[in-house]
Amino acid sequence: MTQAAVKSLSFSEFVEIRPDDGRRYELVNGQISEIMATRAHDDVVDFIYDAFRDQVKKTQSNWKITRFGSIKTFRDDGLQQGRTPDVSVIDREIWNADLRAYAALEDSIQLAVEVTPTNWRDDYLYKLAEYEQLGIDEYWIVDYLALGAARYIGSPKTPTISVYQLAENEYYLQQFRGEDVVISQTFPELRLTAQSIFSAVGG
Repeated sequence: MTQAAVKSLSFSEFVEIRPDDGRRYELVNGQISEIMATRAHDDVVDFIYDAFRDQVKKTQSNWKITRFGSIKTFRDDGLQQGRTPDVSVIDREIWNADLRAYAALEDSIQLAVEVTPTNWRDDYLYKLAEYEQLGIDEYWIVDYLALGAARYIGSPKTPTISVYQLAENEYYLQQFRGEDVVISQTFPELRLTAQSIFSAVGG
């Protein structure tokens, strides 16, 4: 018996039919996928989200911080993806352009943060390529469990924050560990150490 091929959804179809239940979803390889996260993962994400919001209030900068913003990206073969970073930093002019619209953007955003799950290849391979192609200015991979391969975080593997900054359409990498202060072009006054972010687990 021949099975019918499953139709790949477009980004606009994903936005229209994804469940509106307070959970987070992505469009991956043409299908809707729920983002599942451990409590420890959420602790780290919450810490970064709160730190960014504090910076926005302190500096009166024009950024919108959200955990639910989906962005349209593309695979190398042109298939549309719908990524929902753990934390997104978005220009408020873009966000406010249509407040009645869903929290989904086809424009690039300023900064995306991904806290690395067990399927670490998504962050280090696929999302890295998609975010670079889209033109996201800054991309953080927060690998608090040192799950990534040694070729990405070094050997011996230790918890690492990889910060990619876009210059001339190409990402350049800086990495931070232990008591290193994380350097961000988006938040130049941020004074967080890598360890303070890793220590958010259970906090």
